[in-house]
Amino acid sequence: MPISMPSADRCPFCDYLAGLSPASILEQGEHVAILVTRWQRGQGHVLVIPVAHRPTIMDVASAEERHLMNAVRRAARAIAAAYDPGGIAIWQNNGTPAHQTVPHVHFHVAGTLPDGGTQSGEIPPLDLDATDEIAKRLSPHL
Repeated sequence: MPISMPSADRCPFCDYLAGLSPASILEQGEHVAILVTRWQRGQGHVLVIPVAHRPTIMDVASAEERHLMNAVRRAARAIAAAYDPGGIAIWQNNGTPAHQTVPHVHFHVAGTLPDGGTQSGEIPPLDLDATDEIAKRLSPHL
């Protein structure tokens, strides 16, 4: 049985990278980009994504694997340096039953909250000015 995926007429991550929708892009290279998410579930919460559209982790090309993991590690180090959290949470979901909401593979990287963990459930989105400020705080540490 194939993985059940969220539906989307357009991929918002691809639109961000193409400049079709506004986003705080912390870094964009040939293979990988790091975006500051508007839904901050932890301190300095970013998304690490392949530049090429890949729906799930199973679709990532072999040549992209090391670039993704390198970017995840660099994002974690930047969050640790910028926020000095008690921990770093990294998660990645594949398919609607696993709570994937955007059909483009992405790794969440966030500093844990002062009481531990990250925030789940509904949270209000930040505006672009706020995510740009987070990007400014993280950028010197990449």
